[in-house]
Amino acid sequence: MRLLIQRVSKASVSVKEQTISRIGKGLLILLGVGHGDGISQVDFLAEKTAHLRIFEDEQGKTNLSVLDVGGEAIVVSQFTLYADTRKGRRPSFTEAALPEVAEPLVLRFIEALRDHGVPVQGGQFGEHMQVEIHNDGPLTIWLEK
Repeated sequence: MRLLIQRVSKASVSVKEQTISRIGKGLLILLGVGHGDGISQVDFLAEKTAHLRIFEDEQGKTNLSVLDVGGEAIVVSQFTLYADTRKGRRPSFTEAALPEVAEPLVLRFIEALRDHGVPVQGGQFGEHMQVEIHNDGPLTIWLEK
């Protein structure tokens, strides 16, 4: 499982010109599911994400988590995080899990973040989405398990 976490001042997700998710300060999380991923990856990464200290304290040091700052999160499924570009010019996505495997794990990740106290919204699995990101910093973190 791969996460691309962006600290944002605000973010939103739209499908067919309708906004389906919108947050202020928090995290925009792009989540890719690979072959062999399961609940253990979901639970580990949700706990890590909820407590990841990437927000600044009063001294400007990254000592605070999304929970500490009262932030929110949007989770967007993105199988393209498993793109393999080693051969040719067209990415291969054979390492990404099939939708019937990936979707339940994405939903479980959202629930696991909620269980840790993070208010979470989601994208819409399998849809073409417009994601508006106001990356704060910019600060982007790659997590994988």
